[in-house]
Amino acid sequence: MGEVQVPAEAYYGAQTQRAVENFPISGWPLPSPLIHAMGLVKLACAQANYDLGKLTGSGKSPLTEEQVQALLQACREVAEGRFDNEFPVDVFQTGSGTSSNMNCNEVIANRAIELSGGDRFAAEKPIHPNDHVNMGQSTNDTFPTAIHVAVARQIHLRLIPALEKLRASLAEKATAWDKIIKIGRTHLMDATPIRLGQEFSGFARQIELSLERARAAASAVYELPVGGTAVGTGINTHPEFGRRVAEVLAKETDIPFVEAANHFEANAQRDGLVASHAMLRTIATTLFNVANNIRWLGCGPRCGFYEVKLPTRQPGSSIMPGKVNPVMNESLMQVAARVLGNDQTLTLAGAAGGQFQLNIMMPVMGHATLESIQLLASGTDAFVEFCTKDMEPNPEACEAAVEKSLAMVTSLNPLIGYENAAKLAKKAFETGKTIRELCREEGILPEDTLREALDPWRMTEPHA
Repeated sequence: MGEVQVPAEAYYGAQTQRAVENFPISGWPLPSPLIHAMGLVKLACAQANYDLGKLTGSGKSPLTEEQVQALLQACREVAEGRFDNEFPVDVFQTGSGTSSNMNCNEVIANRAIELSGGDRFAAEKPIHPNDHVNMGQSTNDTFPTAIHVAVARQIHLRLIPALEKLRASLAEKATAWDKIIKIGRTHLMDATPIRLGQEFSGFARQIELSLERARAAASAVYELPVGGTAVGTGINTHPEFGRRVAEVLAKETDIPFVEAANHFEANAQRDGLVASHAMLRTIATTLFNVANNIRWLGCGPRCGFYEVKLPTRQPGSSIMPGKVNPVMNESLMQVAARVLGNDQTLTLAGAAGGQFQLNIMMPVMGHATLESIQLLASGTDAFVEFCTKDMEPNPEACEAAVEKSLAMVTSLNPLIGYENAAKLAKKAFETGKTIRELCREEGILPEDTLREALDPWRMTEPHA
Protein backbone atom coordinates (compact mmCIF):
# COMPACT_ATOMS: atom_id res chain seq x y z
CA MET A 1 0.00 0.00 0.00
CA GLY A 2 3.01 2.25 -0.05
CA GLU A 3 4.64 4.30 2.68
CA VAL A 4 2.75 6.21 5.31
CA GLN A 5 4.14 8.79 7.73
CA VAL A 6 3.41 8.16 11.39
CA PRO A 7 4.03 10.83 14.05
CA ALA A 8 7.50 10.26 15.45
CA GLU A 9 6.53 9.68 19.08
CA ALA A 10 3.25 7.86 18.48
CA TYR A 11 2.73 4.45 20.01
CA TYR A 12 0.39 3.50 17.20
CA GLY A 13 1.63 2.44 13.78
CA ALA A 14 0.92 2.43 10.08
CA GLN A 15 -2.50 0.78 10.17
CA THR A 16 -3.78 3.39 12.60
CA GLN A 17 -2.32 6.23 10.56
CA ARG A 18 -3.94 4.95 7.35
CA ALA A 19 -7.30 4.94 9.14
CA VAL A 20 -6.75 8.49 10.41
CA GLU A 21 -6.17 9.60 6.83
CA ASN A 22 -9.05 7.56 5.42
CA PHE A 23 -11.70 8.77 7.83
CA PRO A 24 -11.51 12.55 8.34
CA ILE A 25 -15.23 12.52 9.16
CA SER A 26 -16.35 13.83 12.54
CA GLY A 27 -13.30 14.46 14.68
CA TRP A 28 -14.85 12.13 17.27
CA PRO A 29 -12.44 9.44 18.48
CA LEU A 30 -13.77 6.37 20.21
CA PRO A 31 -15.25 7.13 23.65
CA SER A 32 -12.68 6.63 26.39
CA PRO A 33 -14.76 3.93 28.15
CA LEU A 34 -14.58 1.88 24.94
CA ILE A 35 -10.81 2.37 24.69
CA HIS A 36 -10.44 1.23 28.29
CA ALA A 37 -12.65 -1.78 27.62
CA MET A 38 -10.50 -2.69 24.62
CA GLY A 39 -7.49 -2.66 26.94
CA LEU A 40 -9.31 -4.96 29.35
CA VAL A 41 -10.31 -7.33 26.55
CA LYS A 42 -6.72 -7.49 25.30
CA LEU A 43 -5.57 -8.11 28.87
CA ALA A 44 -8.02 -10.97 29.25
CA CYS A 45 -7.03 -12.41 25.88
CA ALA A 46 -3.33 -12.23 26.71
CA GLN A 47 -3.93 -13.85 30.09
CA ALA A 48 -5.99 -16.64 28.53
CA ASN A 49 -3.37 -17.27 25.84
CA TYR A 50 -0.63 -17.31 28.46
CA ASP A 51 -2.55 -19.73 30.67
CA LEU A 52 -3.15 -21.97 27.66
CA GLY A 53 0.55 -21.96 26.85
CA LYS A 54 0.04 -20.20 23.54
CA LEU A 55 2.19 -17.08 24.07
CA THR A 56 5.25 -18.93 25.32
CA GLY A 57 4.71 -22.15 23.37
CA SER A 58 6.16 -23.46 20.16
CA GLY A 59 4.23 -21.18 17.79
CA LYS A 60 5.65 -18.33 15.76
CA SER A 61 7.98 -16.11 17.80
CA PRO A 62 7.17 -17.31 21.32
CA LEU A 63 7.52 -14.70 24.02
CA THR A 64 9.69 -14.83 27.10
CA GLU A 65 8.16 -14.59 30.55
CA GLU A 66 9.42 -11.01 30.78
CA GLN A 67 7.75 -10.12 27.48
CA VAL A 68 4.47 -11.69 28.57
CA GLN A 69 4.44 -9.63 31.75
CA ALA A 70 5.24 -6.52 29.73
CA LEU A 71 2.35 -7.34 27.40
CA LEU A 72 -0.04 -7.76 30.32
CA GLN A 73 1.18 -4.49 31.84
CA ALA A 74 0.73 -2.63 28.56
CA CYS A 75 -2.83 -3.92 28.26
CA ARG A 76 -3.58 -2.78 31.78
CA GLU A 77 -2.17 0.68 31.12
CA VAL A 78 -4.50 1.07 28.15
CA ALA A 79 -7.37 -0.11 30.34
CA GLU A 80 -6.44 2.49 32.94
CA GLY A 81 -6.63 5.31 30.39
CA ARG A 82 -2.94 6.12 30.17
CA PHE A 83 -2.94 6.01 26.36
CA ASP A 84 -6.27 7.58 25.41
CA ASN A 85 -4.49 10.16 23.25
CA GLU A 86 -3.03 7.35 21.15
CA PHE A 87 -6.46 6.44 19.75
CA PRO A 88 -7.13 9.03 17.02
CA VAL A 89 -9.28 6.97 14.63
CA ASP A 90 -12.67 8.48 13.86
CA VAL A 91 -15.86 6.76 15.01
CA PHE A 92 -17.12 6.70 11.42
CA GLN A 93 -14.63 4.13 10.18
CA THR A 94 -14.75 0.58 8.94
CA GLY A 95 -17.94 -0.93 10.30
CA SER A 96 -16.29 -3.83 12.10
CA GLY A 97 -13.97 -1.56 14.07
CA THR A 98 -10.86 -3.15 12.52
CA SER A 99 -9.03 0.17 12.44
CA SER A 100 -9.54 0.68 16.16
CA ASN A 101 -8.70 -2.93 16.96
CA MET A 102 -5.39 -2.58 15.13
CA ASN A 103 -4.87 0.80 16.77
CA CYS A 104 -5.15 -0.97 20.12
CA ASN A 105 -2.90 -3.84 19.01
CA GLU A 106 -0.20 -1.43 17.82
CA VAL A 107 -0.24 0.71 20.96
CA ILE A 108 -0.08 -2.31 23.25
CA ALA A 109 2.67 -4.01 21.23
CA ASN A 110 4.89 -0.93 21.17
CA ARG A 111 4.33 -0.17 24.83
CA ALA A 112 5.08 -3.79 25.75
CA ILE A 113 8.29 -3.68 23.71
CA GLU A 114 9.27 -0.52 25.56
CA LEU A 115 8.45 -2.04 28.96
CA SER A 116 10.52 -5.13 28.18
CA GLY A 117 13.56 -3.04 27.26
CA GLY A 118 13.24 -3.25 23.47
CA ASP A 119 13.17 -0.59 20.77
CA ARG A 120 9.59 0.18 19.87
CA PHE A 121 10.73 2.08 16.77
CA ALA A 122 12.47 -0.92 15.23
CA ALA A 123 11.01 -2.36 12.05
CA GLU A 124 10.93 -5.89 13.45
CA LYS A 125 8.54 -6.18 16.39
CA PRO A 126 9.58 -8.72 19.03
CA ILE A 127 6.07 -8.34 20.47
CA HIS A 128 3.89 -8.25 17.41
CA PRO A 129 0.50 -6.49 17.20
CA ASN A 130 -1.04 -9.33 15.19
CA ASP A 131 0.88 -12.43 16.21
CA HIS A 132 0.88 -11.74 19.95
CA VAL A 133 -1.53 -8.98 20.98
CA ASN A 134 -4.23 -10.19 18.57
CA MET A 135 -3.53 -13.91 19.09
CA GLY A 136 -6.65 -16.08 18.85
CA GLN A 137 -8.77 -13.07 17.97
CA SER A 138 -10.51 -11.24 15.17
CA THR A 139 -11.86 -7.72 15.25
CA ASN A 140 -15.21 -9.36 14.54
CA ASP A 141 -15.39 -10.94 17.99
CA THR A 142 -13.16 -8.74 20.15
CA PHE A 143 -14.49 -5.32 19.12
CA PRO A 144 -18.12 -6.15 19.94
CA THR A 145 -16.85 -7.79 23.12
CA ALA A 146 -15.21 -4.50 24.08
CA ILE A 147 -18.44 -2.64 23.33
CA HIS A 148 -20.37 -5.01 25.60
CA VAL A 149 -17.80 -4.64 28.38
CA ALA A 150 -17.77 -0.85 28.08
CA VAL A 151 -21.55 -0.57 28.08
CA ALA A 152 -22.08 -2.88 31.06
CA ARG A 153 -19.33 -1.17 33.05
CA GLN A 154 -20.66 2.32 32.43
CA ILE A 155 -24.17 1.29 33.38
CA HIS A 156 -22.90 -0.17 36.65
CA LEU A 157 -20.38 2.56 37.42
CA ARG A 158 -22.27 5.65 36.25
CA LEU A 159 -25.93 5.21 35.42
CA ILE A 160 -27.16 3.00 38.26
CA PRO A 161 -25.57 5.18 41.00
CA ALA A 162 -27.05 8.33 39.42
CA LEU A 163 -30.52 6.81 39.28
CA GLU A 164 -30.15 5.59 42.87
CA LYS A 165 -29.49 9.18 43.99
CA LEU A 166 -32.50 10.51 42.11
CA ARG A 167 -34.78 7.78 43.47
CA ALA A 168 -33.65 8.51 47.02
CA SER A 169 -34.11 12.26 46.55
CA LEU A 170 -37.63 11.89 45.21
CA ALA A 171 -38.57 9.31 47.85
CA GLU A 172 -37.37 11.67 50.58
CA LYS A 173 -39.60 14.43 49.20
CA ALA A 174 -42.51 12.01 48.96
CA THR A 175 -42.24 11.25 52.67
CA ALA A 176 -41.61 14.82 53.78
CA TRP A 177 -44.48 16.24 51.72
CA ASP A 178 -47.09 13.60 52.48
CA LYS A 179 -49.30 15.92 54.57
CA ILE A 180 -49.67 18.55 51.83
CA ILE A 181 -52.96 18.27 49.97
CA LYS A 182 -53.27 19.68 46.46
CA ILE A 183 -55.50 19.29 43.46
CA GLY A 184 -54.87 16.51 41.00
CA ARG A 185 -54.77 17.10 37.26
CA THR A 186 -55.68 14.83 34.38
CA HIS A 187 -55.62 16.11 30.79
CA LEU A 188 -54.12 19.25 32.45
CA MET A 189 -57.60 19.85 33.90
CA ASP A 190 -58.74 19.90 37.53
CA ALA A 191 -59.19 16.47 39.07
CA THR A 192 -59.77 15.11 42.57
CA PRO A 193 -57.38 15.96 45.43
CA ILE A 194 -54.06 14.22 45.85
CA ARG A 195 -51.26 14.67 48.34
CA LEU A 196 -48.05 16.22 47.06
CA GLY A 197 -46.18 13.34 48.67
CA GLN A 198 -48.29 10.85 46.75
CA GLU A 199 -47.50 12.63 43.51
CA PHE A 200 -43.78 12.47 44.25
CA SER A 201 -44.02 8.85 45.34
CA GLY A 202 -45.13 8.16 41.78
CA PHE A 203 -42.02 9.91 40.47
CA ALA A 204 -39.84 7.91 42.87
CA ARG A 205 -41.42 4.67 41.67
CA GLN A 206 -40.74 5.65 38.07
CA ILE A 207 -37.06 5.93 38.89
CA GLU A 208 -37.14 2.68 40.86
CA LEU A 209 -38.43 0.99 37.71
CA SER A 210 -35.74 2.79 35.73
CA LEU A 211 -33.16 1.16 37.97
CA GLU A 212 -34.59 -2.24 37.09
CA ARG A 213 -34.38 -1.31 33.42
CA ALA A 214 -30.78 -0.16 33.82
CA ARG A 215 -29.87 -3.53 35.29
CA ALA A 216 -31.69 -5.23 32.42
CA ALA A 217 -29.77 -3.01 29.98
CA ALA A 218 -26.52 -4.25 31.47
CA SER A 219 -27.56 -7.90 31.51
CA ALA A 220 -28.47 -7.71 27.82
CA VAL A 221 -24.77 -7.42 26.98
CA TYR A 222 -23.31 -9.93 29.44
CA GLU A 223 -22.81 -12.55 26.71
CA LEU A 224 -19.49 -11.92 24.97
CA PRO A 225 -18.68 -12.80 21.34
CA VAL A 226 -14.97 -13.36 22.04
CA GLY A 227 -13.89 -16.84 20.90
CA GLY A 228 -15.81 -16.76 17.65
CA THR A 229 -12.95 -15.04 15.74
CA ALA A 230 -13.81 -14.13 12.14
CA VAL A 231 -17.19 -15.75 11.44
CA GLY A 232 -18.14 -17.58 14.64
CA THR A 233 -16.29 -20.82 13.97
CA GLY A 234 -13.42 -20.01 16.31
CA ILE A 235 -10.76 -20.52 13.66
CA ASN A 236 -7.19 -19.97 14.95
CA THR A 237 -8.17 -19.99 18.60
CA HIS A 238 -8.26 -22.53 21.42
CA PRO A 239 -11.65 -24.14 22.24
CA GLU A 240 -11.42 -22.85 25.82
CA PHE A 241 -10.35 -19.35 24.82
CA GLY A 242 -13.76 -17.63 24.85
CA ARG A 243 -14.71 -19.06 28.23
CA ARG A 244 -11.38 -18.16 29.79
CA VAL A 245 -11.47 -14.60 28.46
CA ALA A 246 -14.99 -14.10 29.81
CA GLU A 247 -13.88 -15.41 33.21
CA VAL A 248 -10.95 -12.97 33.35
CA LEU A 249 -13.21 -10.07 32.36
CA ALA A 250 -15.78 -11.07 34.97
CA LYS A 251 -13.10 -11.12 37.65
CA GLU A 252 -11.57 -7.81 36.54
CA THR A 253 -14.88 -5.95 36.42
CA ASP A 254 -16.99 -7.79 39.02
CA ILE A 255 -19.65 -8.10 36.31
CA PRO A 256 -20.95 -11.60 35.41
CA PHE A 257 -19.76 -11.76 31.81
CA VAL A 258 -20.02 -15.14 30.09
CA GLU A 259 -19.01 -16.63 26.77
CA ALA A 260 -21.74 -16.34 24.15
CA ALA A 261 -24.08 -19.32 23.96
CA ASN A 262 -23.84 -19.28 20.16
CA HIS A 263 -20.90 -17.59 18.48
CA PHE A 264 -22.60 -17.37 15.11
CA GLU A 265 -25.34 -15.21 16.59
CA ALA A 266 -22.88 -13.31 18.75
CA ASN A 267 -20.64 -12.39 15.82
CA ALA A 268 -23.36 -11.66 13.29
CA GLN A 269 -25.89 -9.62 15.22
CA ARG A 270 -25.94 -6.87 17.81
CA ASP A 271 -29.45 -7.55 19.05
CA GLY A 272 -28.26 -7.52 22.65
CA LEU A 273 -26.92 -4.01 22.20
CA VAL A 274 -30.17 -2.89 20.56
CA ALA A 275 -32.10 -4.38 23.47
CA SER A 276 -29.80 -2.70 25.96
CA HIS A 277 -30.33 0.70 24.37
CA ALA A 278 -34.07 0.12 24.24
CA MET A 279 -33.96 0.08 28.05
CA LEU A 280 -31.90 3.28 28.00
CA ARG A 281 -34.54 4.80 25.72
CA THR A 282 -37.23 3.90 28.26
CA ILE A 283 -35.17 5.42 31.07
CA ALA A 284 -34.82 8.59 28.98
CA THR A 285 -38.59 8.65 28.47
CA THR A 286 -39.09 8.42 32.23
CA LEU A 287 -36.55 11.12 33.02
CA PHE A 288 -38.15 13.44 30.47
CA ASN A 289 -41.53 12.83 32.05
CA VAL A 290 -40.35 13.39 35.63
CA ALA A 291 -38.37 16.51 34.76
CA ASN A 292 -41.23 17.95 32.74
CA ASN A 293 -43.84 17.26 35.44
CA ILE A 294 -41.70 18.93 38.08
CA ARG A 295 -41.16 21.81 35.66
CA TRP A 296 -44.94 22.24 35.35
CA LEU A 297 -45.41 22.04 39.11
CA GLY A 298 -42.88 24.85 39.52
CA CYS A 299 -44.31 27.17 36.87
CA GLY A 300 -45.19 30.70 37.96
CA PRO A 301 -44.40 32.14 40.43
CA ARG A 302 -47.60 34.22 40.32
CA CYS A 303 -49.39 33.15 37.18
CA GLY A 304 -48.79 29.41 37.21
CA PHE A 305 -49.16 26.49 39.61
CA TYR A 306 -46.06 27.18 41.73
CA GLU A 307 -46.80 24.19 43.94
CA VAL A 308 -43.09 23.36 44.09
CA LYS A 309 -40.39 25.98 44.46
CA LEU A 310 -37.43 25.09 42.25
CA PRO A 311 -33.93 26.26 43.20
CA THR A 312 -32.79 29.52 41.64
CA ARG A 313 -29.78 28.63 39.51
CA GLN A 314 -29.24 31.56 37.13
CA PRO A 315 -30.99 34.57 35.55
CA GLY A 316 -33.61 33.41 33.10
CA SER A 317 -33.82 36.24 30.65
CA SER A 318 -31.62 38.82 28.97
CA ILE A 319 -34.55 41.26 28.80
CA MET A 320 -36.90 40.43 31.71
CA PRO A 321 -35.25 41.31 35.04
CA GLY A 322 -35.89 38.87 37.86
CA LYS A 323 -37.10 36.04 35.64
CA VAL A 324 -35.89 32.60 36.65
CA ASN A 325 -36.33 29.49 34.51
CA PRO A 326 -36.39 25.72 35.27
CA VAL A 327 -33.03 25.25 33.59
CA MET A 328 -32.11 21.91 35.16
CA ASN A 329 -35.39 20.38 34.05
CA GLU A 330 -34.87 21.64 30.53
CA SER A 331 -31.32 20.31 30.50
CA LEU A 332 -32.44 16.81 31.45
CA MET A 333 -35.26 16.92 28.92
CA GLN A 334 -32.74 17.71 26.18
CA VAL A 335 -30.57 14.82 27.36
CA ALA A 336 -33.58 12.55 26.98
CA ALA A 337 -34.24 13.88 23.48
CA ARG A 338 -30.68 13.07 22.43
CA VAL A 339 -30.94 9.54 23.84
CA LEU A 340 -34.19 8.97 21.94
CA GLY A 341 -32.38 10.03 18.79
CA ASN A 342 -29.50 7.67 19.56
CA ASP A 343 -32.01 4.86 19.87
CA GLN A 344 -32.99 5.38 16.24
CA THR A 345 -29.32 4.97 15.33
CA LEU A 346 -29.11 1.71 17.31
CA THR A 347 -32.32 0.38 15.80
CA LEU A 348 -31.29 1.04 12.20
CA ALA A 349 -27.71 -0.14 12.72
CA GLY A 350 -28.88 -3.31 14.41
CA ALA A 351 -31.48 -4.11 11.77
CA ALA A 352 -29.60 -3.16 8.61
CA GLY A 353 -26.01 -3.62 9.77
CA GLY A 354 -26.17 -7.30 10.64
CA GLN A 355 -25.47 -9.15 7.40
CA PHE A 356 -24.48 -12.83 7.30
CA GLN A 357 -21.63 -13.26 9.80
CA LEU A 358 -20.98 -9.64 10.84
CA ASN A 359 -22.62 -6.37 11.79
CA ILE A 360 -20.84 -3.60 9.90
CA MET A 361 -22.08 -0.60 11.89
CA MET A 362 -20.54 -1.39 15.27
CA PRO A 363 -18.42 1.71 15.96
CA VAL A 364 -21.37 4.08 15.73
CA MET A 365 -23.49 1.69 17.80
CA GLY A 366 -20.88 1.64 20.53
CA HIS A 367 -20.43 5.40 20.40
CA ALA A 368 -24.16 6.15 20.53
CA THR A 369 -24.81 3.74 23.40
CA LEU A 370 -21.95 5.02 25.52
CA GLU A 371 -22.97 8.61 24.81
CA SER A 372 -26.49 7.82 25.97
CA ILE A 373 -25.23 6.30 29.21
CA GLN A 374 -22.90 9.22 29.87
CA LEU A 375 -25.62 11.79 29.17
CA LEU A 376 -28.23 10.01 31.27
CA ALA A 377 -25.83 9.60 34.19
CA SER A 378 -24.42 13.13 34.10
CA GLY A 379 -27.81 14.70 33.44
CA THR A 380 -29.37 12.82 36.33
CA ASP A 381 -26.52 13.70 38.68
CA ALA A 382 -26.88 17.40 37.84
CA PHE A 383 -30.67 17.26 38.19
CA VAL A 384 -30.36 15.87 41.70
CA GLU A 385 -27.57 18.22 42.76
CA PHE A 386 -29.05 21.42 41.38
CA CYS A 387 -32.79 20.78 41.41
CA THR A 388 -34.42 17.99 43.40
CA LYS A 389 -32.10 18.19 46.40
CA ASP A 390 -33.05 21.77 47.26
CA MET A 391 -36.56 22.16 45.84
CA GLU A 392 -39.25 23.02 48.38
CA PRO A 393 -43.02 22.65 48.56
CA ASN A 394 -45.44 25.57 48.46
CA PRO A 395 -48.25 24.35 50.75
CA GLU A 396 -50.27 27.54 50.39
CA ALA A 397 -50.43 27.25 46.63
CA CYS A 398 -51.15 23.53 46.84
CA GLU A 399 -54.08 23.92 49.20
CA ALA A 400 -55.56 27.10 47.71
CA ALA A 401 -57.12 25.39 44.72
CA VAL A 402 -58.55 22.34 46.48
CA GLU A 403 -61.77 23.86 47.83
CA LYS A 404 -62.44 25.70 44.56
CA SER A 405 -62.14 22.59 42.42
CA LEU A 406 -65.30 21.38 40.71
CA ALA A 407 -63.83 17.86 40.88
CA MET A 408 -64.67 17.87 44.61
CA VAL A 409 -68.15 16.83 43.52
CA THR A 410 -66.76 13.39 42.60
CA SER A 411 -67.00 12.20 46.19
CA LEU A 412 -70.75 12.94 46.14
CA ASN A 413 -71.41 10.43 43.35
CA PRO A 414 -72.22 7.55 45.75
CA LEU A 415 -74.58 9.82 47.69
CA ILE A 416 -76.53 11.77 45.04
CA GLY A 417 -75.67 9.96 41.79
CA TYR A 418 -73.56 10.94 38.79
CA GLU A 419 -76.23 12.97 36.96
CA ASN A 420 -77.12 15.13 39.96
CA ALA A 421 -73.44 15.62 40.75
CA ALA A 422 -72.78 16.76 37.16
CA LYS A 423 -75.60 19.33 37.41
CA LEU A 424 -74.17 20.56 40.69
CA ALA A 425 -70.71 20.99 39.16
CA LYS A 426 -72.13 22.90 36.19
CA LYS A 427 -74.06 25.25 38.46
CA ALA A 428 -71.02 25.81 40.68
CA PHE A 429 -69.00 26.79 37.63
CA GLU A 430 -71.70 29.19 36.39
CA THR A 431 -72.20 30.87 39.76
CA GLY A 432 -68.57 30.88 40.88
CA LYS A 433 -69.52 29.12 44.09
CA THR A 434 -67.84 26.06 45.57
CA ILE A 435 -69.46 22.65 45.67
CA ARG A 436 -69.69 22.90 49.45
CA GLU A 437 -71.45 26.28 49.30
CA LEU A 438 -74.07 25.07 46.83
CA CYS A 439 -74.74 21.92 48.79
CA ARG A 440 -75.38 23.96 51.91
CA GLU A 441 -77.57 26.51 50.11
CA GLU A 442 -79.73 23.81 48.57
CA GLY A 443 -79.70 21.47 51.55
CA ILE A 444 -78.56 18.58 49.43
CA LEU A 445 -76.97 16.64 52.30
CA PRO A 446 -76.87 16.86 56.11
CA GLU A 447 -73.90 18.87 57.35
CA ASP A 448 -72.17 15.93 58.98
CA THR A 449 -72.48 13.84 55.81
CA LEU A 450 -71.33 16.75 53.65
CA ARG A 451 -68.34 17.44 55.87
CA GLU A 452 -67.22 13.82 55.68
CA ALA A 453 -67.86 13.52 51.95
CA LEU A 454 -65.97 16.71 51.07
CA ASP A 455 -63.02 16.06 53.36
CA PRO A 456 -60.05 16.51 50.98
CA TRP A 457 -57.79 14.19 52.98
CA ARG A 458 -60.39 11.42 52.80
CA MET A 459 -60.44 11.82 49.04
CA THR A 460 -56.75 10.95 48.80
CA GLU A 461 -57.23 7.38 50.04
CA PRO A 462 -59.61 4.53 49.21
CA HIS A 463 -62.44 3.96 51.68
CA ALA A 464 -65.53 1.78 51.93
